[in-house]
Amino acid sequence: MEELDWSKLGFGYRPTSYNVRCYYRDGKWGEIEVCSDEYIKLHMAATALHYGQEAFEGLKAYRCPDGKVRLFRVEENAARLQRTADATLMPQVPTERFVEMARKVVRLNQQHIPTYESGATLYLRPLLIGVSPQVGVHPAKDYLFLIFVTPVGPYFKGGFSANPYVIIRDYDRAAPLGMGTFKVGGNYAASMRANAIAHSKGYASEFYLDSKEKKYVDECGAANFFGIKNNTYITPKSTSILPSITNKSLMQIAEDLGMKVEHRPVPEEELESFEEAGACGTAAVISPISHLDDLDTGKVYAFGDKPGPWSTKLYETLRGIQYGTVEDRHGWTSVVIE
Repeated sequence: MEELDWSKLGFGYRPTSYNVRCYYRDGKWGEIEVCSDEYIKLHMAATALHYGQEAFEGLKAYRCPDGKVRLFRVEENAARLQRTADATLMPQVPTERFVEMARKVVRLNQQHIPTYESGATLYLRPLLIGVSPQVGVHPAKDYLFLIFVTPVGPYFKGGFSANPYVIIRDYDRAAPLGMGTFKVGGNYAASMRANAIAHSKGYASEFYLDSKEKKYVDECGAANFFGIKNNTYITPKSTSILPSITNKSLMQIAEDLGMKVEHRPVPEEELESFEEAGACGTAAVISPISHLDDLDTGKVYAFGDKPGPWSTKLYETLRGIQYGTVEDRHGWTSVVIE
């Protein structure tokens, strides 16, 4: 196998040795299968292709300085996939099965886990799709759940550094009471044009206001938003925001560090009162926002060209827990490889 410089790895797909699969047929889940094929044989009329019966997750395995490999809050990913499965009329993957397959795929691909010093990680992508043929809007009878892995570097090239974002009003990623709170591919397809516009203007990502009134903060592209002021961690609450496991963890860490936490609707005009702001999610952990431009009104919300003190502390604490260098007070990590 070629010798890799893990420190130069970007965020993208890179082939690994194995993936794990499990089929749902006749009302029950079958045996776990180990596969080296990167392709799926799929019927052209599969419900995943026509009616959006598709859901996915994202989590990471970390090679730690003590030599162990850890997963972070894998049960939370299983629970979120179960909620999405219910919303899309797909069968739930039991938590035990999800965790077993996640641990198995990491062990099978341990030669692809980047070194601790590189700052890169092994990204796990669980995927649940309807595979039986259907013409007419009805749920499938048969389903495939699989997990593949790929080594990844930082989501943003600069790593933990402040990036500019831009408010996009012409497009919505999700509707109130729609599928925004679930991790389905359609939400990401709906965000691609706005994301491309933001990139073409030199911004790291787009920034959404609520799709109903355009008065409240929604999401930062594919990530949750948080703002900090007066030693308080504030993050938006709505019926169209995907509940981020990273954000949930940061809220707990903020409390542990003595901050107040508020999870509530955030009006756009409140943005100018924040001392720090950022986007958070599995891929980037925290991406501090340097400034947020509202091109329609000409307003610029500035939060600092460098990560702020609270954002830095939150980032370092969460990363430390993930890598086993900070006490895991809440039992979030699990050792996969000793």
